[in-house]
Amino acid sequence: MKKVLNIAHRGFSGAYPENTMLAFRKAVEIGADGIETDLQMTKDGVIVICHDEKLDRTTDGSGLIKEYTYDELLKFDAGIKYREAFKGERIPTIDEFFDYVKDKNIFINLELKNSIINYEGLEKRVIDKIYEYKLEKSVILSSFNHYSMVKVKEYDHNIKTGLLCAATLYNPGKYVKDAGADAYHPFFPSVMDKSIVAEIKSEGIMINTYTVNKIEYMDKLISLGIDGIITNYPDKLIAK
Repeated sequence: MKKVLNIAHRGFSGAYPENTMLAFRKAVEIGADGIETDLQMTKDGVIVICHDEKLDRTTDGSGLIKEYTYDELLKFDAGIKYREAFKGERIPTIDEFFDYVKDKNIFINLELKNSIINYEGLEKRVIDKIYEYKLEKSVILSSFNHYSMVKVKEYDHNIKTGLLCAATLYNPGKYVKDAGADAYHPFFPSVMDKSIVAEIKSEGIMINTYTVNKIEYMDKLISLGIDGIITNYPDKLIAK
């Protein structure tokens, strides 16, 4: 079978608290090819890593991230809700994450969480950070906000972009190419069809599917020729 990129979804989130430095370290330790993670912005403009706009599900805090300063966010525990044993994990900053991965030679998928809250200037600030850590060849930016991904290309056409999508689009390859993006990041059931995959590939578009946790689906997607699998269980994909 074709080699596929093994991308750890929010780090090794199947076994460790998502989007924590612990989950990122464990993903690298087991040999994942890449890490997918999520970027939000605090009240004082610090770019932090958390999937939800609100703190409630993954931390012992509550309310919107954008309503807190970074120092205030540090008071909240990002591990305890997953399991008591992980008490003490904190919400990381993009700098902490980049400082860790900068010498790891891995694929980095940064999702800009700007489809619900419009974090003004997020695209440019993230791009600046990418260059600061010399990661421009390792990073792809993605979002459900496709206007945002067009904006990224307007800022810097060298930064790779991926369009996230939960729906089954008609001619998705053409759509992604028209938006100037490099990759399609679909919910995996929407591309479980060889004709859909072929149409995307005909446009020269990379396909990274989310969130694939069962081996039977991994096998099917690999056989269809997709490029990357974003999974909570990178260990399952490694073991194949």
